[in-house]
Amino acid sequence: MALIGPSGSGKSSLLMLLGGLEQATGGQVKALGHDLATLSEDQLAALRRDHFGVVFQSFHLIPTMTALENVATPLELAGARDAFSRAAEELAAVGLADRQDHYPAQLSGGEQQRVALARAAAPRPDIVLADEPTGNLDASNGAAIVDLLFDLRARHGATLVLVTHDPKLAARCDRVITLTDGRIEESRAA
Repeated sequence: MALIGPSGSGKSSLLMLLGGLEQATGGQVKALGHDLATLSEDQLAALRRDHFGVVFQSFHLIPTMTALENVATPLELAGARDAFSRAAEELAAVGLADRQDHYPAQLSGGEQQRVALARAAAPRPDIVLADEPTGNLDASNGAAIVDLLFDLRARHGATLVLVTHDPKLAARCDRVITLTDGRIEESRAA
């Protein structure tokens, strides 16, 4: 699903609400059968850890950790015994098997975003939230990230919720929701 609309229309805010990263000031937000407003911070964190992958426009990598460590960290926090082998698999899936020992500062923007995508994919999430994941990338790297996002969706059967300004990218999604001033203006199959 793509969320589109002008800047300031509420796309990123809606994405953050869906992921339990922000609290709604009214109404209900339900995800995976849970009313997010009724969950404690610990319950929200567990829900995100176990069911969500998030990819931001800015990569949010830990600069003092290698690519492999950045991808393995959420798996380790979840108690996965195979955290490093799964992290290596996901880095290979995004074409970075040979860069796993590099730190973020040693990677290009496109490579950093691929590490962020591998990190989001490693826990095998039910839902991937992507907020303008190509916004800081050139056209070539952006296209590669988009292909990897849709590959992730197909490989893991994850639901993809994507914020974008790009109509061509939105057209690749099965549903497009247009927001204007915090309200749904249109919802249609792509």
